[in-house]
Amino acid sequence: MPGRAGRRALGFEAVATLEIPSQYLRSGHAPPPRTLIDVFYDTAARYPEATGIDDGEVQLTYAEMLVDIEAGVQWLAARGIGRGDRVGIRMPSGSYSLYMAILSTLAAGAAYVPVDADDPDERAELVFGEAGVAGVITESGLKRGPGSSRGWSVAAPQPGDDAWIIFTSGSTGVPKGVAVSHRNAAAFVDAEARMYLRDNPIGPGDRVLAGLSVGFDASCEEMWLAWRYGACLVPAPRSLVRSGMDLGPWLVSRDITVVSTVPTLAALWPAEALEAVRLLIFGGEACPPDLAERLASGEDGVSREVWNTYGPTEATVVACGARLGGGPVSIGLPLDGWDLAVVDGAGNQVGWGEVGELVIGGVGLARYLDPQKDAEKYAPMPTLGWARAYRSGDLVRLEPDGLYFQGRADDQVKVGGRRIELGEVDSALVHLPGVSGGAAAVRRSATGTPILVGYVASADPDFDLAAARTELANSLPAALVPRLVLVDELPTRTSGKVDRDALPWPPPGDTPDVGAQLGGTMGRLAGLWQDILGTVVAGPEADFFALGGGSLSAAQLVVALRPQYPEMTVAHLYDHPRLGSLAGFLDETA
Repeated sequence: MPGRAGRRALGFEAVATLEIPSQYLRSGHAPPPRTLIDVFYDTAARYPEATGIDDGEVQLTYAEMLVDIEAGVQWLAARGIGRGDRVGIRMPSGSYSLYMAILSTLAAGAAYVPVDADDPDERAELVFGEAGVAGVITESGLKRGPGSSRGWSVAAPQPGDDAWIIFTSGSTGVPKGVAVSHRNAAAFVDAEARMYLRDNPIGPGDRVLAGLSVGFDASCEEMWLAWRYGACLVPAPRSLVRSGMDLGPWLVSRDITVVSTVPTLAALWPAEALEAVRLLIFGGEACPPDLAERLASGEDGVSREVWNTYGPTEATVVACGARLGGGPVSIGLPLDGWDLAVVDGAGNQVGWGEVGELVIGGVGLARYLDPQKDAEKYAPMPTLGWARAYRSGDLVRLEPDGLYFQGRADDQVKVGGRRIELGEVDSALVHLPGVSGGAAAVRRSATGTPILVGYVASADPDFDLAAARTELANSLPAALVPRLVLVDELPTRTSGKVDRDALPWPPPGDTPDVGAQLGGTMGRLAGLWQDILGTVVAGPEADFFALGGGSLSAAQLVVALRPQYPEMTVAHLYDHPRLGSLAGFLDETA
């Protein structure tokens, strides 16, 4: 039991102040300060001839990578980039060049600011402008950025310098820039080394999947799971990652042994895809207990470690983790260097079995670029005696063996492993021409797939939902573009705020028999779309993505079609997003 720190009288009650259990206080065990470049150079010194990266076309040892990094540093220096600068990176996923750009930027003493190459230009301009990058590295070279250089020469970074700045969804409609220092990042990398595969650590010969966008902070875990140990980073083509099911055989062909991914994606892979994988890390979304048990219990005949992890970008990728076996799925205990508390509405620590908000402290605390937002979200917690703390907004249940995720305390959601502030989507909706109000919500299809839905109210009888969605796609990342539903008015609470729980689902006008009126391949497809997307498909012009489909639901559709259409891929769905077009394509290939 947590100890009692004190008692005070409140009316007729005695209120106990509980101490934080000792297993949740690990800041005193933080790894020694160093930088990510220190980590890489140390690995290269120990394993110079080990392969450090293999993108299918370029394969380099750590010694060869050092040569390329030094050349990259000099290239940046010649263009006025130096220590303390911020450099945007916008390059296609899956290539050796992308990762060398990141390493060269770090070695020059600058911080990298990644934007996915597939994100809209408007989004990239917003991010690079907010960060004030001095330049942007693209496939064609270095473009001048909206910010200016500090004018310092290239030099090795110090632990207090920024390593990366990643933007997360913002409730005001503007993405929030989170700056992670080398101290934060290297502590995370070294703390994970104390967690995973302690009896047989990762090392040369291991091959680590790099499948996530570098604009997503979990990509940092992929990179440094390889480069902390002398293992090889193996980038996957974006088309394969999107396909979901097809990534499984690729893992086998590329001899992948370490994977960090979201549970939804892993659930699409056949058992044999993970035969060589000895470390499987889940994060980004809740892990279904049956999936955890199947993969961790050795049902596929393979002995491996399977971990469930949790952590917001604001606390440097991962704050806690639990090794999975049988039983309930926990998000575990803190990494060495992190402190965790679970508090009630007054900010006091709760007791065993109670639910409260998760508060994070310790060496992993990053900072917001916006000083006002930083002071608000990383405020002191006097009730805990913490000078700086991050209130996560996540509700968890406190147990001796770990924390159990219970949902959100606010309007933040996760769809496809990506954290989304509904307020950012709300803001984009209300700025659409002809809209009198807008609100976003997450709904679930019959198969349990989460769908981001944007409800818009408009007095225009000819309001064009397709045009509105196109406009949203020009300003928001693909993961934030919702399925649009037109309503007469938005339901409100007595406070005047939109009542998200009362937003209609299924949408008005959806009738179960509409899709059934379609015949042949089109009718069968309409049924699958309805199951996966939770909405009726009215006719040949229905668009899978306009109805709320995303990369994971696309992968689910491909899995459902493969028994009859073995050549079907996610790329085909992107090429034929409309029902009639896809049905015609399938009939031609049958």
